[in-house]
Amino acid sequence: MEPQPVRPFLHVIPFAVGQAYLWRDGEEISLIDTGPPGGADAVEDAIRHCGAEPAALRRIVLTHFHLDHTGSAAELATRHGAEVVAHRADAPVVRGRAPAPPPDMAGAPEWERAVFDQVHAPFGITADAPAVPPAPPCRVDREVDEGDVLEFGGGATVLSVPGHTQGSLALLLPEHRTLFTGDTVAWIEDAPAPGVFNQDRARTMTAFQRLCALSARESVETVCFGHGAPLATGGGETLAQAAAAHS
Repeated sequence: MEPQPVRPFLHVIPFAVGQAYLWRDGEEISLIDTGPPGGADAVEDAIRHCGAEPAALRRIVLTHFHLDHTGSAAELATRHGAEVVAHRADAPVVRGRAPAPPPDMAGAPEWERAVFDQVHAPFGITADAPAVPPAPPCRVDREVDEGDVLEFGGGATVLSVPGHTQGSLALLLPEHRTLFTGDTVAWIEDAPAPGVFNQDRARTMTAFQRLCALSARESVETVCFGHGAPLATGGGETLAQAAAAHS
C-alpha cells in the first residue's frame, strides 16, 4: 500500500481498515499508529518510499489501544528499537496486562451497529455482545498524559481526549498547525464527525467539541483522522463547521 503525501514531511499509509501516519524530521521518522497486525512490512515499504530507511524509525505513538491502531506496533518496535508511546490510561491494555473495555453499543444508531457487525464479523463479535478483538501485546516505553510534549515536528503536545477509549490521545503540532485526532474525530459521509464504537459516547462528544474548538483557536490547517482522508488545508475551519453541526 503506497503512502499518500499530505504535506512534504507527512504521509498517510492506508490499510483496509484505518490508517497510520509517517512524520519525517530530516532522517528521523515518527509513526502515529501502526495499522492492523501484519502491517509492519507495509510500514517499512512506506518509509522507504518517503526516502528514508526503516532503521530511522525513532518513535511509535499510539492514539489508543484498538487493534487497527496498535496491531503492528510490537513487531515494528522489536525490529527497529523504536520508542513506543501511549496514554497512561491505555498503556496496561497495550501491554496486554489489562482487559480491553468494550465499546458501549447500546445507544448506537442502527447504521453504526450495522457497521460494527460488519467490521467485527471475522471475530464473531456483534453489537449485541460487543467486545474488542485483542491486539498483539506491545511494550510501552513512555506513558503520557495531557500537556506532555513529544520531540518531533517542532514539539507535539499530547491532548488527553477520553471517550473513544479511556486513554485516547490527540496530538497538536503548533509549529506546523497540524492536529492528529485519533478516532475521536473521523471523516464520515463527507464531513468530520465524532468517531464510532466509543467506550463512553458522552465523553467522546465532549472531546470532539474540544478538538474542534482548539483547531479553530490554534488556526490548524492540517487535520489527520484515524479514519477518513486527512485534510491538508482548511482543517480548522472545517472542524469549526462540524462542531456547529453537532452542537
